Amino acid sequence: MRVGVLTGGGDCPGLNAVIRAVVRTGAAEAGYEFIGFRDGWRGPLEGDTIPLDVQAVRGILPRGGTILGSSRTNPLAESAAEGGRSGIERIKDNLASLGVDALIAIGGEDTLGVANHLHEAGTHVVGVPKTIDNDLSATDYTFGFDTAVNIAMEAIDRLHTTAESHHRALIVEVMGRSAGWIALHAGVAGGANVILIPEQPFDIEQVCAWVEHRFQTKYAAIVVASEGAHPKASDESTSDQRLDAFGHVRLGGVGQMLADEIERRTGKEARAAVLGHIQRGGTPTAFDRVLATRFGVHAIRAVEAGKFGTMVALRGTDIISVPLGEATSVLKVVPPERYAEAEIFFG
Repeated sequence: MRVGVLTGGGDCPGLNAVIRAVVRTGAAEAGYEFIGFRDGWRGPLEGDTIPLDVQAVRGILPRGGTILGSSRTNPLAESAAEGGRSGIERIKDNLASLGVDALIAIGGEDTLGVANHLHEAGTHVVGVPKTIDNDLSATDYTFGFDTAVNIAMEAIDRLHTTAESHHRALIVEVMGRSAGWIALHAGVAGGANVILIPEQPFDIEQVCAWVEHRFQTKYAAIVVASEGAHPKASDESTSDQRLDAFGHVRLGGVGQMLADEIERRTGKEARAAVLGHIQRGGTPTAFDRVLATRFGVHAIRAVEAGKFGTMVALRGTDIISVPLGEATSVLKVVPPERYAEAEIFFG
């Protein structure tokens, strides 16, 4: 059997560990042949491949990023102008011409959504969940999340000392478009005084009250905000903002907005630190390396067993298979009770 592998969406620590586990397991257990598709869904759309064998995956376990490259190419948005073929039809034709019997797609909601369309069109597909936001509801955790949280936590630890030295409020903007898991975990672990997440629109007056209360001690205030966090009753229009290929608004800027408002309303000096892509780069933590490896092993075993149209997922301590449709139907967001637990430590 010949198996294709691709990595789509934003890069994420642990992607190479999945690729390595897929290839090593498939070669050792079943003698499968592998090819890698370059840059997410662009690879199968254009038939752009690289050789992928055991030698090619040696030494990549601790490496961040992905040796296959990635992109946000969306085959569902491709017009049928080229010979009257849609993006899905072009992928199916290219897989057939390359002799690919099955495809392992490693990605988040958007990448796996395309994989599900391919499955419904008759392609043999197995998905592997990947997102540092940890917002896929069919799995307890996604690899990359633990690494992102640890990077954000370390940044918060460091910012505490400089904030206290200069008597400033520091706002740390972390990733999280629709789900605030990174902000919640990093903020609690780092001892932040305020945590703002997309699921709970914030009251800027309350935020400033927490900040002022913190300044009544000898310590300075640390505010952690997801990039998707927004104030209550916001009438901010996104019509003039840039969208990616999947129609998502490109976020960013809440950190600076908060810094400006806190400084204006409290008279305290405030600065914003945007971690951005720092959270996605570098080597994965031990947890993410192990989880990614287990996902890769179980993904190729799902191919062996003919469990197509499924995604591997972590439930408790077990790796199971779930339907791709279930994996992409509803995002996993922070429930109110989890945020309420964090509020105990505010101010």
